[in-house]
Amino acid sequence: MKVTVIGATGRVGSSVVRELINKPDVEVFAGARQVEKIPTGVNVTPFKIDLHVSPELLTEELPDSDTIIFTAGSGGKDLLQVDLNGAVKVMRAAEHKGIKRFIMLSSRNSLNLDAFSEPDISPIADYLIAKHYADKWLMNNTDLDFTILQPTALTEEPATGKITLGQYASDSNTIDDVATTIVAILKNDRTIRKVIAMSNGDTPIEEAVSEL
Repeated sequence: MKVTVIGATGRVGSSVVRELINKPDVEVFAGARQVEKIPTGVNVTPFKIDLHVSPELLTEELPDSDTIIFTAGSGGKDLLQVDLNGAVKVMRAAEHKGIKRFIMLSSRNSLNLDAFSEPDISPIADYLIAKHYADKWLMNNTDLDFTILQPTALTEEPATGKITLGQYASDSNTIDDVATTIVAILKNDRTIRKVIAMSNGDTPIEEAVSEL
């Protein structure tokens, strides 16, 4: 299996790459603007990708693979160009290159319009709006075999190996648990065309994904 990770130097993206390192059945193409920061491994090919470039150039930069895992984010600094338009350009490039599987790292409340408005507006409303329209484009304007994962707040605490899917049992997710869940989703076609809520929980990750 050939897997492309977009945002391979981010907190979740780099953890995903580390999860996939040295798996004999996976060839990893790890994309970021700063390729020198990408985790290295015998099955990892780093490549430079810039989500600001034209759709045509981005398509040229994107390797041929079976699956795209999109974990890129601007940290709130460039929401329209990276979190929204960059994501859509990668989707369009995937379709152009015949890559069908697309796993999107999103966020809790990205599809909840009430989170964007007063009186209970989220403190990260602008980020959620960008994710909302990227997620909606993936769902409604592509023929990609998508999975959208919606964790809640990400923490840098040690992985627990246990989660809840389909609802929110807590207000946080460890970054490494999110990465492990993404890899489990990659291996399970029953997750295709699903939007999956996620939080820390009590069910082992492989078991939780297999029960979807």
